[in-house]
Amino acid sequence: MKIDFAVGGQAVIEGVMMRSPHFYTVAVRDEEGEIKMKQEKFTSLTERFRILKLPLLRGIVHLVESMSIGFKSLNYSNDVFLGEDEKEEVKHGMAKTFLFAAFSALYLIGTLAFTLFLLKVLPLWIAEKAAEFLPIVEENYILFNLIDGASKIVIFLSYIILISLLKDIRRVFQYHGAEHKSIWAYEKGLELNVENARKQTRFHPRCGTSFIFIVILMSIVIYTVFPPADTFLLKLGQRLAVIPLIAGISYEALKFSAKHQQNILVRAFSAPGLMIQGLTTREPDDKQLEIALHSLKESLKVEKDLVL
Repeated sequence: MKIDFAVGGQAVIEGVMMRSPHFYTVAVRDEEGEIKMKQEKFTSLTERFRILKLPLLRGIVHLVESMSIGFKSLNYSNDVFLGEDEKEEVKHGMAKTFLFAAFSALYLIGTLAFTLFLLKVLPLWIAEKAAEFLPIVEENYILFNLIDGASKIVIFLSYIILISLLKDIRRVFQYHGAEHKSIWAYEKGLELNVENARKQTRFHPRCGTSFIFIVILMSIVIYTVFPPADTFLLKLGQRLAVIPLIAGISYEALKFSAKHQQNILVRAFSAPGLMIQGLTTREPDDKQLEIALHSLKESLKVEKDLVL
């Protein structure tokens, strides 16, 4: 019996996380070259509460859940990478749980604050300064928001280019490429082996990189719909308030574009996001493809067992 369902993934430290509808699997290669694996069942809130399956709402839920799973996957890969002793982990389980919860909260707060500063506060400040020096920007709110959006793109690309200079990040980008190639092999119905995965493109229209670019485009449109506020803080408050709406619309746009790549207009819409993936993915080696395929096959196995 052939079972067809969507899969997604994320590159982690020396490994790949693959997510099927009801499970996620993290496969990581340790210092000895062995593949370590963590697998957990996951039931989305959209499955528990049908109202959350509605367009826009499901995008917000998916984003939050993806962030949660992604953080857990990164933490596991970091443990394997550092060679953390499993016996010590059990022995100090409660202490670690408390410390991990505290660290997670601080990490998430810090990450969100940094992201908001780079992609909300700083671009808006640049647009405000442009409006001070150029009357045409002050008088044209569409132009104001275009400058805000262009600033986000420049900042985002600059950040990606800077972190790609780090050797460890370049390896993560290789695993990102391995994730995409493996998913393409699955979606084309090919046997999941290194040879077939190697032939696939490392660019995928459903990638999180493309999602970020769509978010920036949607933010320009949505910000322009709302009447301009009088002060910097009020404008910032408006932009923060509509983040869930932008995320929901962007998710629907990403899903639509991934399903209709045969349409020339949709391909044109997806092209910038795919181009940016040239920075966030690298060609993987066979061992990296092996890790991605291992994670994917294990996720597919338990998913099919659940259905059957």
